[in-house]
Amino acid sequence: MSDANPLPPVDVVGVGINATDTIIRLPYFPARDSKVEIVSAEIMPGGQVASAMVACRKWGLSARYAGKIGGDAAGRLHIEEMKRAGIDAHWVVVPGATSQSSYILVDQRSGERTVLWKRSSSIALQPEDLQREWIRGARALLVDGHDTDAAAMAARWAREENILVVGDFDNRYPRVEALLECVDFVISSSDFPERLMGEKSLLKSLPEIFRRFKCRLTAATLGPLGVLGWDGQHFLQVPAFRVNAVDTTGAGDIFHGAFLYGLAQNLGVEEILEFSCAAAALNCTAPGARGRIASLEEIAEFRRHGGRSELAYSGEALEAAARATLASATVNR
Repeated sequence: MSDANPLPPVDVVGVGINATDTIIRLPYFPARDSKVEIVSAEIMPGGQVASAMVACRKWGLSARYAGKIGGDAAGRLHIEEMKRAGIDAHWVVVPGATSQSSYILVDQRSGERTVLWKRSSSIALQPEDLQREWIRGARALLVDGHDTDAAAMAARWAREENILVVGDFDNRYPRVEALLECVDFVISSSDFPERLMGEKSLLKSLPEIFRRFKCRLTAATLGPLGVLGWDGQHFLQVPAFRVNAVDTTGAGDIFHGAFLYGLAQNLGVEEILEFSCAAAALNCTAPGARGRIASLEEIAEFRRHGGRSELAYSGEALEAAARATLASATVNR
């Protein structure tokens, strides 16, 4: 498409992973060399960035998505789901290739899941697959750390357009550092900071990522304990909301979608983190990565009345760690 007929701007753009999930619910997680009768098996669309875009669209934002799929039934499922959600999706289709698939084993007793996945290198998103106009005019961009070269290009374009960039990181993929240099808000799994920096304590690794990559916020999701972030001056701790979890698949995906929504609404960071925790918790009350993307009204009610988890860190520990971090930064100037 030429600049003479530009795409209309959207609120949020996502560039990254999609997956077709086979959700296998089990009465309990199987022991080695055992047989377990399954409770149910369902095929559902998922994927980190794709699910986050669906959530943003449900909450009223205009959304665009760019991803790569095979020319198979799983790919067609994603195309139809994005159409149904009202998302402006731009697909790179590889004929004869297999779309990313996951088999997700869910323990019915706890809702915790184990993911078995396969992704062909032929559907890795490449920089040449992207078009800058897909991103231009957005308020925020979400990328993940899988196809780092393509994600880094999208993030650089966004930076040049003064678009906020949110990164969803769960592993230290090759050249992820180059991507991190263009990310404003790093929202990672709890173990990613250690994998990246070699430091086990989040109270040290989150500030170090912030300093090294000059972010606006570095944060790690803590599962049933919520989220911990560092904004350059303070640690921000938001406890999780308590639910009877049916399936924790997609909790992080919806968390990131909610974070994008909060940015687009110009909310404060702590409010965004609390909104994200609530949205992620509610999604865990139904099967699948997009099991229960609750309405804004449901999330607001849940934030007012939902039970909260215990805190991962005491206030005293966070204050002491913040003082030590700031003192170290002053010495090293």
